[in-house]
Amino acid sequence: MDGGIETGPAHPWRAHYPEGARHDPLPGHGTVPALFEAAAARFAGRPAIDYAAARLTYADLAARVERAAGRLRAAGIGPGDTLGLYLPNTAWHPVLFFAALRAGARIAHLSPLDVGRVLAHKLKDAEAVALATVDLPPMLDAAKALAEAGAAPRVIVCEEAEWGAEGGLGVPDWAEGWETLADDGPAPDPVARPDDVALLQYTGGTTGLPKGAMLTHGNLTSAVAIYDAWYGDDAEPTPDGAPDVAMCVLPLFHIYALTTILLRQIDQGSEILIRRRFDAAAAVEDIERRGVTLFAGVPTMWIAVANLPGIETRDLSSLRLCASGGAPLPVEVGRRFQRLTGIELLGGWGMTETSPAGTGIPAGAATAKSGTVGVPLPGIEMRIVDHDDPGRELPPGETGEFAIRGPNITKGYWNRPDETAKAFHGDWFLTGDVGYRDADGFFWLVDRKSDLILSGGFNVYPQMVEQAIYEHPAVAECLVIGVPDDYRGESARAYVVLREGHDPFTLEDLVAFLEGRLGRHEMPRGLEFRETLPRTPVGKLSRKELREEAAAQRGETR
Repeated sequence: MDGGIETGPAHPWRAHYPEGARHDPLPGHGTVPALFEAAAARFAGRPAIDYAAARLTYADLAARVERAAGRLRAAGIGPGDTLGLYLPNTAWHPVLFFAALRAGARIAHLSPLDVGRVLAHKLKDAEAVALATVDLPPMLDAAKALAEAGAAPRVIVCEEAEWGAEGGLGVPDWAEGWETLADDGPAPDPVARPDDVALLQYTGGTTGLPKGAMLTHGNLTSAVAIYDAWYGDDAEPTPDGAPDVAMCVLPLFHIYALTTILLRQIDQGSEILIRRRFDAAAAVEDIERRGVTLFAGVPTMWIAVANLPGIETRDLSSLRLCASGGAPLPVEVGRRFQRLTGIELLGGWGMTETSPAGTGIPAGAATAKSGTVGVPLPGIEMRIVDHDDPGRELPPGETGEFAIRGPNITKGYWNRPDETAKAFHGDWFLTGDVGYRDADGFFWLVDRKSDLILSGGFNVYPQMVEQAIYEHPAVAECLVIGVPDDYRGESARAYVVLREGHDPFTLEDLVAFLEGRLGRHEMPRGLEFRETLPRTPVGKLSRKELREEAAAQRGETR
């Protein structure tokens, strides 16, 4: 027995690691400030951040971080304090992120798309002593409301004009008592330790109010080391020896972009193109003009790029790695992108609580093992365990819950000891994700336990139904939820966005198309066309709103 689970055969997945990958990650840097300072010293003259009209070298960025850290400490923000970062994608994010940790504080990320009550909940839950934001109108309005409600005791405003970016208003006249980073303070002494909580990263809140996953400095730096071991940690990986150029259109307040783009690319000495929002046409122009080599996105971004008129004629030859994450990539979307561009979309599986390292898809496996989320990354162990008895590991081919352990796993949920206890079995974290693995050690994600549909006594997984619907040539996007069914208990209902130029089809037509792709118990019993589908604050398609809408139509409250 190992951690309450029978170990079984040892690590069959290692046989499928990419060439050059190391089986065990090198030790992490220990703390995020140490990681940043080592990179700044090693790559001082290289470009680090491209945002708006500004292009900062690593030395420029380090100087700004040091000044901001001194200002925060001089303002009384330091060890034991939480600073709420309420930022869109902006160069202020890396400055404030690294500065707050350098000052010894912890960070709580806030989404610009969160509604006021959610922002207030996160600030109160995180015990934030201050809120840092930028002078863009929506951010200022929200900060004002939070301050007036007492949720933000102090507000720090940073001006976008610093980077030559448009839209900033400066500090408004009505913002009495609000602070800026105009003054410097003495450089603080390093105080962070690997086991200190660096980040309260709030979960998406698809089943209730968000809760803060406590990610330590050691969790975050270990995740970087894990990705380094998987991809290789050569700081000059391109054929001509030049540093990578990484596209950052994913929101930096989300763990996916934070770790795989900001932290890892800083560690590697890459240049990061920070863009305030995603636009498919602008992203392709950046790739062609700036020679982007790395592009990580969520599935909805890849759908938009694949649907861009004339994409098959654009020059994407600089790209050496395209990755999809944040949500399951529909198999047909990956196939279509590769047909159009010749580029294989890779990625894997992870979650907020894993910082987000979990699995990776080796090159070629996306085709050879269609639908896989890959194999456990170096330094990580994973199991499939019984839903009702997490101490029992299931054999290959049987569906159960993903369990994971490694140095990147959260230490628990902030101020929620009961939920922390429920999330672990021994030292294994129980993810709530449902799937299976094969004898080679490849894992497949079927769905979240909370999204499971019980139809006629059978388990129906919405994500599997969605994968099949995506194969229909008229479907651009789709979501599937369970709705009450007098005969089956529950049945699947599909919500579909059509591709441009395609006409709606009937439910009967869809069922006929899905014959041979789905079992009878999995077939949708309802179909509705929409102009758009709901999304989470980070752009992932979200079933939560559809479930709430369907419940309201039935006169239920959820």
